Amino acid sequence: MLLTLLIALMLASIALLGALDVWALQRQRLQEEELLFVGNQYRLAIQRYYRIGRVLPMSVDDLLEDKRFPVPLHHLRRAYPDPMTGKNDWLFLRYGDRIFGIYSSSTAAPVRHANFPRRYADFVDAKTYGDWQFFYRPPGSRIRGANGLTAPSSLDAVPGLPGPSGPSGRSGSLTSASPFAQSGGF
Repeated sequence: MLLTLLIALMLASIALLGALDVWALQRQRLQEEELLFVGNQYRLAIQRYYRIGRVLPMSVDDLLEDKRFPVPLHHLRRAYPDPMTGKNDWLFLRYGDRIFGIYSSSTAAPVRHANFPRRYADFVDAKTYGDWQFFYRPPGSRIRGANGLTAPSSLDAVPGLPGPSGPSGRSGSLTSASPFAQSGGF
């Protein structure tokens, strides 16, 4: 009788561990969906900010409350935390002192590798969530992504953007415009 109880407990433990793995995978998939939504919200906010004043924002605060006009505009409802880390620790894609995109600080490997909206088709090859870059590249600009993909290098013709001031890097001066700038999708 005692042996049967021990075997039943062992089998129940194994089943519970399997269920925890499935739950963790489902949770990660939900976080990925939220990352796609939140990243796109930041991209759209940067796009709206630029289209209204032909200059990129300097910070997330500019997206939350655009004080360039008598009545402040709100391009972003709130400063969303990074769904993968749970913190507001986004890394920014910058050109000079201006922000043109964001990406996660998470170095975890994504579960999802297919069925992205067309705008984010290059996410298929991402090794980490940090490779999922959400950005707005102004018309005529040639900003390069932090991962070095696509987009030639000069922004001289883009109004409101200062020239590059220092070496390229993930969060430095000429730091990115993502390769995912096709239209469509979100």
